[in-house]
Amino acid sequence: MVKPRSAPDLYLLGSTLLLLVIGVVMVYSASAVLAFREFGDAFYYLKRQALFAALGVIAMFFTMNTDYEVWRKYAKIALIVCFVLLVAVLVPGIGVVRGGARSWLGIGSFGIQPSEFMKMGMIIFLAKWLSSQHHPIKEFTRGLLPPLGLVGLAFGLIMLQPDLGTGAVLVGASLLIIYAAGARLRHLSYFGLVGVVGFVGLIIAAPYRLKRITAFLDPWQDPLGAGYQSIQSLYAIGPGGLVGLGLGMSRQKYSYLPEPQTDFIFSIIAEELGFIGGTCVLLLFMVLVWRGMRTAITAPDAFGSLLATGIVGMIAVQVVINIGVVIGMFPVTGITLPLISAGGSSLTLMLTSIGVLLNISRYSR
Repeated sequence: MVKPRSAPDLYLLGSTLLLLVIGVVMVYSASAVLAFREFGDAFYYLKRQALFAALGVIAMFFTMNTDYEVWRKYAKIALIVCFVLLVAVLVPGIGVVRGGARSWLGIGSFGIQPSEFMKMGMIIFLAKWLSSQHHPIKEFTRGLLPPLGLVGLAFGLIMLQPDLGTGAVLVGASLLIIYAAGARLRHLSYFGLVGVVGFVGLIIAAPYRLKRITAFLDPWQDPLGAGYQSIQSLYAIGPGGLVGLGLGMSRQKYSYLPEPQTDFIFSIIAEELGFIGGTCVLLLFMVLVWRGMRTAITAPDAFGSLLATGIVGMIAVQVVINIGVVIGMFPVTGITLPLISAGGSSLTLMLTSIGVLLNISRYSR
């Protein structure tokens, strides 16, 4: 192992902190009205976001200064714990239902999402497994099917909650790791065909998903039902224009746009800060992904490279899905915008993961 530099990638660190600050400000702007109506305290979501942001920054600096090789040692244990938590959350009386999904463990307003832990647990385990010199990744049966089966099992447990958005991020990040490890595109295309068939099966099994898809194609067919969120999101983005209505001046946050502080916070950004503000946020994400991929390419070993690829993939896939939903390109999936949306365990774990990425950047060639 090469000797680490004293400082990590400053572009990566700077873009992360800037996005976090923007997130704290926009969570307050988007949620003040809702928080005052529900809790009598306009600062309720702001205080929670600031608390978890502080905890996440502490965790980020801890993992940034912890040799990433440590995670190789605990990869198997971490994955087993994640699977146990995913099973536990499905047990009535243990798992907590929020937003129609049994995906939380906790008491009261504080809780954790095991599916968020599974994303990072799977990334670490796949990075360790596929970085082994003896793994025949180019062989379909012995090399590709076992990791795909493991990812499929995790995805299946997440879908039992159900949580399609988190499951899609897990699969997307995992496939990026598997491809970066040397899997053949021809073999992955077979998996893609199976995925299409499985997706059709999921739609048949739950008719509400079909409504979401038809609403995505033409939300005005059901403007007060399945298409309501998409329409209200577009109503927020449209008036923003070039420079926006001004910070705190959103109209859609007044009980028109559901979940303005989480899933649709980018709509509020576009409404209040306009095209320029939204573009600045996207550029910061592009810097984060660019420097993250540079870290993956220049990592000193295969484990570090695949681990960095998985973390960057997790962030990029989640950003693409969230922004795609907000602007009407994808059906509504209920996925948050990394570092920006209000969150507890999701925000803390995202910052912890970026800390691991920053540590890898200290060893980059």
